[in-house]
Order: sequence, then C-alpha cells, then structure tokens
Amino acid sequence: MAEPYVRIASADLEAFSTALLSAAGVPADHAQLVANSLVASNLRGVDSHGVQLLIFYLNHIADRNVAVENKGRVASESGAVIVYDGENGLGQVVSEECCRHAVRVSAQFGVSIVVARESNHFGACAYWANRIARAGHIGIVMCNATPLVVPWQGRERRFGTNPICMALPGPEIFLLDMATTTVALNKIYKAVLSGAASIPEGWALDAEGNPTRDAKLAMEGTPMPLGGYKGTGLAVMVEILSAVLSGGAIATELGGIRVKDKPMRVGHFFMAIDVARFLPPEQFVARMENLRDIIKSTAAAPGYDEVLIAGEPEWRIEKQRLAQGIPLDSGVWDGLLEAAAKLSVPAPRVEALSSLE
Repeated sequence: MAEPYVRIASADLEAFSTALLSAAGVPADHAQLVANSLVASNLRGVDSHGVQLLIFYLNHIADRNVAVENKGRVASESGAVIVYDGENGLGQVVSEECCRHAVRVSAQFGVSIVVARESNHFGACAYWANRIARAGHIGIVMCNATPLVVPWQGRERRFGTNPICMALPGPEIFLLDMATTTVALNKIYKAVLSGAASIPEGWALDAEGNPTRDAKLAMEGTPMPLGGYKGTGLAVMVEILSAVLSGGAIATELGGIRVKDKPMRVGHFFMAIDVARFLPPEQFVARMENLRDIIKSTAAAPGYDEVLIAGEPEWRIEKQRLAQGIPLDSGVWDGLLEAAAKLSVPAPRVEALSSLE
C-alpha cells in the first residue's frame, strides 16, 4: 500500500505550484503570488488553505470562471476609504493591490479601509493581514465566502465561513486567524481527501441540520457556526463589511471554488491602522510583549503544558517545516500529479512518509 503522506521542500512545492498555474495560462507574476500564498499556509500548518486549493483553482481557470490577467481597479477613493472592483481577477492578485492601497492610505490618514467586490478566493486571511503588518500597520482582514453555512437555528445554507484575521507589526506576538464556524470547510474536505471516516465532535451538521461526526455526511451538510448564534452574528458582520459595503455579491449570490460555471464574486475587507499615529512603534511592541507575557504566565489547566497565544502554534510549525519540508496527504499530492499530467508539467521528487511523527 502506498504511504499516506509525502514530504517536499517548500521551495520545490512553490516552484511546482507556480509551474502548474503558468501552464494553465496564468501570467508569471500572478502565478508566483498565488503559489507563494498557498505554500505559506502549508508552512504554517494551515493545510486546509494550502496547495490542496490549487486543484480547485486550476479547475476554475480551465472553466474560464476567472479572468487571470486582471488586477482590478479603484472604483472610488474618498479620504481614508477605497472601494475596489476586482474585475473577476485572481483573489490573491486583487488582494495584493488592496493591501498596497490600504498601507498607502493609512500612511496618509493613520487608518484606512479598502473593500473589494467581484474577486475570487484569496487563500488564508493571515497572508494578507501579515502583508499590512509588515508595513508597520495593524492589519485586519475579512471576506465573505461560498454560502455553505446555515444561520443558527436554520437548516438552509445562507453564508460562508467568513473569516476574520488580525495581524500586528513587530515580532511574533499575536496573529488571530479564525473562521466564524468551528472549523473552515476545507478542514472537513481535507479529512475526506485523506480518507478519514470521522471528524471531531462539533465540527459539522449533516444535510438535515443534525450534528454529525461522519466526514462524508459533513461534506453534504455544513460546518457548525462558531459558538452557535454568536458565530452567525459574526458571519453576518463580515458579510456586511465585505459585501454590503463594497456593493458586491451577498450571501447566496456568491459562487464557490467547488461550483462550476459560475464566478465566485467574493468580497474582501482590508483595514490598516498606523501604529505610529498612536505611540512609538517600539513602545507598542513592548506593551504587546507585556500583554503576551501576562497571558502566557497563566498556570496551565489540567491536560495542558502551557497557555498559547494566537499565532504561536503556526509559528512553531513554520520553523519546523522550513527546516524539514512540508508534509502533504497522498490524496492531495495525487490530485496535484493528475493536474500536472494534464498540463505537461514535470513533478518534483518527494519523500514518502508512513506517518507525520
């Protein structure tokens, strides 16, 4: 029996992903950006938003659902606010432009908000919030998504997993990146792709609205709203900021990466806050380090070794994977190899793994 995992160096995986996108007709600079964003998620251990998404992206590109050459345009700019029309471009390409404008305007006014419409899946929110943070600004990023989630007390899908992310400038202190469901749908899909029969309790509902641990029934159903009605409230908040404000597609008007023959029409929200307008950056970092230490000095509860702060598990995994390579489920790797065969792209060598230990 084939080994359940393979391992590949991050640079090789990024080069392979870039080659696949280029062979599919994506301009070289756009292909490299998309590949970098996906591999960055794999490096952080967020495999649900890593290169497994590339399979869906390639299908959408083949179906001509995405205008791969478009970067979008500023539809309007008024003071610290920009409305951006993505013109159905790749989500990562649109988001790079939006982050650039967010930082530019925040440097001028101290704060900025850029909302985008008519875009596509942009990978993980953290990649874009970090883009803003690296420029010395607090980055807050959200987006609406494919309608796969039921409102609390409902049984029909109305909105997406609608993630929220906050990243800070300075050293690794705090990075919140969360869906408004208990888990992102791609984690459930990853479980199915890897052959898992069950998923943890509380992850999903079946098609009838009942809690389920069956991975296949979960795919036919919906992710569980985070914290019940609170998750629904947060998801609607994201929908308002990403879609209502931008003039874009709302809730059931969206397509999805698994939806054929229909553009995604995603909305994004990017906020940048210039820390230097409030206090010297070094003082901000020192205060954040103090807050981090207050949190981490908490005595660990039974069954835990330490208290972790948001972002810490991913930073640790990233250091490990940069040194040792990225493990991928064989199901994901087989999907990439199938795409490579269709596009006549040579595959890099990988190491077979019997386990992730």
